[in-house]
Amino acid sequence: MRRQPKHRPLLTVVVFLVLCGLTYGRFIADQSDLVSDGVHPSNVPNFLRLYAPEETCEQTYGFMPCTSTALGNLFLILVYGYLMFLAATYLSTGSELLLEILGPGLVGGLFLPMLGALPDAMLILVSGLSGSVETAQSQVSVGMGLLAGSTVMLLTVIWGTCIVVGKCDIVNHVAIDSQDTKGFSLTGSGISTDIWTSYAGIIMAISVVPFIIVQLPQILHSNSGRHLSVLIGLIVSASLLVSYCLYQVFQPWVQRRRLAYAKHKHVISGILKHLKMRALGRLSTEDGRPNAEVLEKLFKAIDENEDGYLSHSELRALILGIQFNEINLDQDDAVEKVMKDFDITLDSRVDLREFIDGVGRWLQEAKSAASNHAGSMKYIDEFHMQTKRHHDLLGDQSDEIVEGVESPRWNSIKAVLLLLLGTAIAAAFADPLVDAVDNFSDATKIPTFFISFIALPLATNSSEAVSAIIFASRKKLRSASLTFSELYGAVTMNNALCLSVFLALVYVRGLVWDFSSEVLVILIVCIVMGVFASIRTTFPLWTALLAFILYPFSLALVYVLDYVFGWS
Repeated sequence: MRRQPKHRPLLTVVVFLVLCGLTYGRFIADQSDLVSDGVHPSNVPNFLRLYAPEETCEQTYGFMPCTSTALGNLFLILVYGYLMFLAATYLSTGSELLLEILGPGLVGGLFLPMLGALPDAMLILVSGLSGSVETAQSQVSVGMGLLAGSTVMLLTVIWGTCIVVGKCDIVNHVAIDSQDTKGFSLTGSGISTDIWTSYAGIIMAISVVPFIIVQLPQILHSNSGRHLSVLIGLIVSASLLVSYCLYQVFQPWVQRRRLAYAKHKHVISGILKHLKMRALGRLSTEDGRPNAEVLEKLFKAIDENEDGYLSHSELRALILGIQFNEINLDQDDAVEKVMKDFDITLDSRVDLREFIDGVGRWLQEAKSAASNHAGSMKYIDEFHMQTKRHHDLLGDQSDEIVEGVESPRWNSIKAVLLLLLGTAIAAAFADPLVDAVDNFSDATKIPTFFISFIALPLATNSSEAVSAIIFASRKKLRSASLTFSELYGAVTMNNALCLSVFLALVYVRGLVWDFSSEVLVILIVCIVMGVFASIRTTFPLWTALLAFILYPFSLALVYVLDYVFGWS
C-alpha cells in the first residue's frame, strides 16, 4: 500500500516562512548606539560575521524571508529544499496514481517522465529568468550545478546503492532471484537486468549529443558561432525530448511484439528438443536434410486419431505434454503460431509432408543460431538454451497480477490535485531557493556550482532515489530492470528537458555558455555508465565501487579544471 504524503508539514512550513518574512526586522549591532539601522553594523566582531548581516537583502516576492548571513541562508536552503522535496513527492505520487488508472502509453510515456523532471526544470528556469543579464549570468551556474549534480548523483551514488541493496548470487553470469548467500563478493554477487534496460542506457548515452554540439566552439577555440551552436543544441535537445517521449509511448507495444516472438522461438526449440528425445534416430541426415523416416514415426505418434493429419487439438496436446512451465505461455496463441509455421496449404491441418518440411526449416534455423553443431544434434539443446535466455532478457511481465484501482473517480481527482499541488510548490519556491543558494555563496565565498551540485539534487531527487532503492531491495530481475530503467530515464530527461530549458535561457537572454568542465563531467559519467549498460546485463558488486568513485572524482575534476587550469 502506497504511503500518501501528509499535507500538515507543508502548511506549517509555508505559514512559518510567511511569518518570518512579515516580521523581517533589523539587527542590533552597535551597542554604543543601542539601535542600528540594520545596514551598517560597524562594531560586529569578525567571528560573528557568519551571524551578522553586512548588507540588506532583497525579499523574494516582497514578503519571503531573506538574510545575508551564511547560517541564515543555510537554514533557508534547508527549508526551501524540503519544500522542493515535498513537490517532488507529490508529483511522484500523483503520477503513480494516474498511471494505475490510465495505464502506460501517453501517460506513462509522455507525462510521467516530464513530471519527474519538473522540479529540476523549474529551478533551472528561475536561475536565469529573473533580474538583469548580469544577475542571470551569475545565478545560472546554480542551474548548471543542479543539472550536473542530478545526473552524477543518479548514476553514481544511487546507481551503486541499488547494486548493493539488490545484489543476488551470480551463477553462470546471471543473478538468481532472491538468492543472496555470497555476501559482498565483488564478482560472485550483483544484479541482472533485461535487455530493455540496456536500451535505456544506450538512449541515455545518446542524449549527451546536445552537450557536445554546444561545446564545439570552445573545443575548436572559436569565439564566433557560440550563439548559433546554442540554438542548434537547443533544437537537437528538443528533438531528442520528443523522440524519447514517442519511444516511451510505443515501447510497450514493441516490447509485447518482441516478447511474443521470443516465446514462439522458445516453443520451437522446446518442440525440437522434445522430438529429439523421443526419436529413434537422428532428426536430420548427414547432409543436413530432415530424416523423413524418423519424422514419419514421430508424426504418427502425435496423430492420435490416425487420420493422417495433425489438428489443433493434437498440436495442443503436444505443447501441453512438453510443459513450458518456465515461461508464461498462452497455449492458444502458441498452437496457432505452430500451425501457421506448418500449414502451407492453409487448410487448418498439417499433413506428413508439411510436418517434415516444417521441422526441416526449424532445424536449419537452430543450426544457424548455434555456434557448434558439427556431427551431432547438440545444437538443438544449445538453441533451446539461447531462446530461453533471450526470453528472460526481454523481461516477461505478463504473469504479474495487476490489481484493480478502487474508486477510480476519486483517485483521478486525487492524482490531479497532487500534480497541481506539486507543480505549484515547485513554481513558488524554486526562485527563493535559487536566491538562498546565491546569497549563501556570497556569504561563504563557496562557488554556487558546488552548493547546487551537492545540495539541490538531494532535494529534487530524494523521493525518486528512495523509491529506486526500496524497489531494488526486492532482489528480482524485474525490480532491478525497472529500477535502473527509471534511473537511466531520469538522466535522459535531464539531458533532454532540463537542458532544453537551460539552452533556451542562454539563447533568449544572450547569456555566455562557459561550462566546459561541467559538461566534461556529465559526458564522462553518462558515457561510462551508458557503455556499461550497453555491453552487459549483469553487474557484479565491483561495478558499484566504480560508480561510487565517480562522484568524488567528478567534484575534484570540476575544481581542478576551473580553479587550477582556469577553464571557467
